[in-house]
Amino acid sequence: MSSRAELRTEAPAPFPARPREHDCVPVSVLIPTRNEEANLARCLAPLRGWAAEVVVVDSQSTDDTVAIAETAGAQVLQFHYDGGWPKKRQWALNTYDFQYEWILLLDADEILLDPVKREIAAALQTEAYNGYWLRFQVHFLGRRLRHGGFDLWKRSLFRYGQGHYEQRFEGHETSMSDVEIHEHVVVDGPVGRLRQPVRHENWNSLYRYIEKHNEYSEWEAQLYHTGSGGEVEPSLSGNQAQRRRWLKAALVHVPGFPVLTFLYHYVVRLGFLDGRAGFVYCVLKGVQRFHAKAKWYERELEDAPKASFSPQNDANA
Repeated sequence: MSSRAELRTEAPAPFPARPREHDCVPVSVLIPTRNEEANLARCLAPLRGWAAEVVVVDSQSTDDTVAIAETAGAQVLQFHYDGGWPKKRQWALNTYDFQYEWILLLDADEILLDPVKREIAAALQTEAYNGYWLRFQVHFLGRRLRHGGFDLWKRSLFRYGQGHYEQRFEGHETSMSDVEIHEHVVVDGPVGRLRQPVRHENWNSLYRYIEKHNEYSEWEAQLYHTGSGGEVEPSLSGNQAQRRRWLKAALVHVPGFPVLTFLYHYVVRLGFLDGRAGFVYCVLKGVQRFHAKAKWYERELEDAPKASFSPQNDANA
């Protein structure tokens, strides 16, 4: 199946086509959205006057997401997901003519603070690396989660044409999320690591949070069902993405995996020290694992041979 898109061209352009000296950092920022009016303005504000190009890839938002992006001067693309591959960010990387050598991937609920902005600007001046790991600090229900092991490392900064998302499996249903979830960026060549964090703080309601993660569990259940891998090899001694992938593959068959997920984050990684917000976040992590495993079980039943019905079989059941 294929994906199609339309390009909006009427937006103003405060992000200049070429940066003036000592003005903008020569980087193209790519942000996927769908109904992100609660988050997007806070994401875009630190980019104005700093990033030379900002591209928002939207999926027919019904709120003010597009208006917010256009008012900020971002280029807006519309992505229509019909299933299959590529998904939203990879489609943009494949089809849009980015103007700058470096691509920075951000979500609408991720905010660049001044320290990491300075570090990114300095990193782009070197020739040693084709990409960089960035650290994302999670803020939830108004509190930074300092415990629980929730800080994420992602290869979110790379040279245009030198990075792509891995494809975990084919045949995505349209009911799944249209944006890459746990597919990771693979970078050709050496990759460095930046020290300063990016702030990850979703201001959507818990209703919206749970709704999105219901889509994510569809993706994860299908992944468990097909057993597909990807280019990032599971490894207990590898980077964070490889370790997480190894642990999931090792533990997903264990009875009580959702409960173990909660206990790991809340007890072993001291998530209880983050108070009520930490408790809610750890519980939701366990619930998401439960949803994925339950949907996986549902898929296994759907693929199992169906016994023909007879009154005797029904009585025996």
